[in-house]
Amino acid sequence: MNTAISIVLLIAVLGFVVARPGGLPEATAAAPAAVLVVTFGLVPTHAAWREMGALGPTVGFLAAVLVLAHLADREGVFAYAGAVAARWSRGSPQRLLARVFAIAAAVTATLSLDATVVLLTPVIFATAATAGVRPRPYVYACIHLANSASLLLPVSNLTNLLAFSASGLSFGDYSLLMIAPWFAVVGVEYLIFRWYFAADLDARQHSSTLVRTKAPTVAIVVLVLTLLGFGLLQPFGIHPCLVALAGAGVLTVRRLRGLRTGERLSVVKSMAVAANPAFLLFVIALGLVVLAVRRSSAGELVARIVPHHGSFLGLLTVTIIAAILANMLNNLPTTLVLVPLVSNSPTLVLAVLLGVNIGPNLTYVGSLATLLWRQLLRSHDHPPDVRDFLRLGVLTVPACLIVGVLTLWLSLHLLGKH
Repeated sequence: MNTAISIVLLIAVLGFVVARPGGLPEATAAAPAAVLVVTFGLVPTHAAWREMGALGPTVGFLAAVLVLAHLADREGVFAYAGAVAARWSRGSPQRLLARVFAIAAAVTATLSLDATVVLLTPVIFATAATAGVRPRPYVYACIHLANSASLLLPVSNLTNLLAFSASGLSFGDYSLLMIAPWFAVVGVEYLIFRWYFAADLDARQHSSTLVRTKAPTVAIVVLVLTLLGFGLLQPFGIHPCLVALAGAGVLTVRRLRGLRTGERLSVVKSMAVAANPAFLLFVIALGLVVLAVRRSSAGELVARIVPHHGSFLGLLTVTIIAAILANMLNNLPTTLVLVPLVSNSPTLVLAVLLGVNIGPNLTYVGSLATLLWRQLLRSHDHPPDVRDFLRLGVLTVPACLIVGVLTLWLSLHLLGKH
């Protein structure tokens, strides 16, 4: 009975997230479900508090980096990146795709996939219009890289953050092990995109005059220093949340300087909205619902089929399981289910991340970022074609999973971490 209730509640929450009736926030369903799992005793109160305490720093970092990305956007970082991509492409749709890939991969790695979906995608729409090219290859690149290019750093994705503390790796070791898979996966995606969108990349709609945009130097410097701070300060016990808060604090002071009281209040309100407290509540509530599933016989079943050895076959099996579950349950609950089961092996934790970050490019339900991207395209009167999305997923996901696992396995052996 406990297993059935846990699974029904999880399915209800995920169904609500996919449907989003009335545009209501995800926490509308997740918070009551979390209360129910505690009320029914599926998760003891002490275990619920422990889970919330474990998720707290991760949720805090997410809030900080969302605000940091919002302030960077207000400083013009994303608009500048789009203008540079259009100018450096020199009228070539193929060159523009390469620039968009580079920018989207960099934004995802440093400011998280949410920044790529919410802030960069609209800029790419405008960039494509300015450059006189069809937007389809570039906006699809945004969502594919928002998922697959989030492998590089622990701070690139909420799934990475949730797994990072369980991996036992340092910030530097994690990034060193993931840099080869990151380059390999992005490279495979690029080659497939060049082939799949060949007709779009050969077509020109019109030519436009490209406008030079002043570089937001201060904001770029702050972002670079913040990124360096993540890696350099983590060995000293300074959580990435504090580093992100420091970066956001610098840009906040710059943003508020010289404004009247009313204008300052408006800026603060926009930052509070950017932090997305409803989504933060959703993450914590979902963690409790997934904990109920983990404690049930369903969690025991998954534990029995997950390998516990870091051989190439073990890495590949864990990656495939993670990718399949991500497309069934969404990548966030999949991470919460699988990571505790493999936490004794850092290599298997990284394999889980390959699956939950690359796998969501196969279906709309694979990640929350994909659902958000779909809504954003609809708001731009450019709804995605489900056939295109599925075909592109079938072409890219298996290839990227195999290449990702192979390069991770080689990295582990070359660096002596196996």
